[in-house]
Amino acid sequence: MTDRVSLPQTPEWQKLLELRQKPLANLSTLFREEPSRARRYIVGAAGLVLDYSKNLVDSEILQALFALAERAGLRDATAALFRGDEVNNTEHRPALHMLLRSPGNAGAREQEVHAALTRLEDFVAKVHTGRWKGYSDKAIRTVVNIGIGGSDLGPAMAAEALAPYHVRNFTCHFVSNVDPLHLEQTLAPLDPATTLFVIASKTFTTLETMQNANAARAWALTAGVPTTELGKHFVAVSANVEKAAAFGIAPANIFPMWDWVGGRYSLWSAIGLPIALAVGMDNFRELLHGAHQMDEHFRISEPAANMPVLLGLLTYWYYHAYGTESHAVLPYVQNLHLFPAFLQQLDMESLGKQVDRDGNKLDSQSGGIIWGSAGTNGQHSFHQLLHQGTRLIPADFIAALESHSSNREAHLHLLSNCFAQSQALMEGKSQMQAHAELLQQGTPAAEAQWLAPFKVCPGNRPSNTIMMRRLTPATLGALTALYEHKVFVQSVLLNMNAFDQWGVELGKVLSSSVYQALTAGSSCTRFDASTNALINMVRDNG
Repeated sequence: MTDRVSLPQTPEWQKLLELRQKPLANLSTLFREEPSRARRYIVGAAGLVLDYSKNLVDSEILQALFALAERAGLRDATAALFRGDEVNNTEHRPALHMLLRSPGNAGAREQEVHAALTRLEDFVAKVHTGRWKGYSDKAIRTVVNIGIGGSDLGPAMAAEALAPYHVRNFTCHFVSNVDPLHLEQTLAPLDPATTLFVIASKTFTTLETMQNANAARAWALTAGVPTTELGKHFVAVSANVEKAAAFGIAPANIFPMWDWVGGRYSLWSAIGLPIALAVGMDNFRELLHGAHQMDEHFRISEPAANMPVLLGLLTYWYYHAYGTESHAVLPYVQNLHLFPAFLQQLDMESLGKQVDRDGNKLDSQSGGIIWGSAGTNGQHSFHQLLHQGTRLIPADFIAALESHSSNREAHLHLLSNCFAQSQALMEGKSQMQAHAELLQQGTPAAEAQWLAPFKVCPGNRPSNTIMMRRLTPATLGALTALYEHKVFVQSVLLNMNAFDQWGVELGKVLSSSVYQALTAGSSCTRFDASTNALINMVRDNG
């Protein structure tokens, strides 16, 4: 415990609260009064452009937010992160995921990273050229990644996002859920002779992963793969070489994981093997390159021109000055439809804490709820809440100038929806406007008077728009790193360790004892009444 003053108690934050109390002109008015606003509130880096002009800020608020970041020690904290200091103080580790995409190789860790990348490159080349063959001498045509959390969400998101870059005649699947149907339905159409499994687990003891790995091995054996040939169909990404080898995987086919890389930051490592298999090693290296460009932008840019800093400060502003509780991520690129789910782990596992780095209970809320889906689907479900609900929900719109499709007209319809949604959130529709429109449409006066309130959208709802020319491996890398660093900025403002996740462990521990009760020979009475009843319901059905 320390006596460190938290940000809500600082003069810098009190200044921001004073500004919050002052009536800020609505966004539409700000654009009319400030013709250069759209040009001033835009930043570009690493193939991305951030338009943050539709936010509830002016130059005075932004300067106060930058002062808050300075008070929080963001500059020094960022230097410590890149320097390799023990920023994960509860587990006594650095957080060096940036090294995974660094082109340098001066340090020992960087040399380890590049050696692992070379091993990945050799393996991917063997698979793609057909030199790696299954037990029946057939080339591998399908890879199934078995992992969970960071060993699944990141690779699955990236492989899906980069579908236009997939190697021809090669398919990639991801299995994470311990629900047996997830694996069974994935394997049903596959040929064991041409299928390769990647078992991704740092400890090689994760319950869900090992249950699915054992089931996959049983499937292969039942299909006729000889026990002595299983090694041709299973490789691993793990720090526990001994357990992976005991499973039947040759040490030469076990790719490394390091304790200085957290699971949700690991897609850049050998955990990204299925990405490299799906899109080829050159494209995987482009993914790393795009992320490295964003790393450098975050490391050296001043706050006013720093995309992760701006996004982190704006989110902090809304959470703590406006009391917002969630943030919507709305990619208007269909192949990014898994991106919000990936960000849920990145953000909510990093910031879902109740104490700061020193063990002091937070005196303000921590992270928020991250959610969203691909546009335009969301427009026909939850956008109603964004436009007319009583909650203020900031949103990030993500779009590309160009599509991988040749149907430009359809792509322009997509972009028109994207831009119109952020415009509508900002401008809204007043009751007077709604009433006038109804009259213009020929609605009888009395009905128009009655119906107008139902059509009111309050507007003045903030959003960011992140643009790229096209979704490529490099821009995906930059986009992902952008949000990684945004989360780090928020953690510094909260004085929080973004790199541990002790809350996840509790459920794992409890599930073990619940499983023992489910498989015991007598009725369960050891837990609370509700848990006992649920366990006994399963037992009675068994």
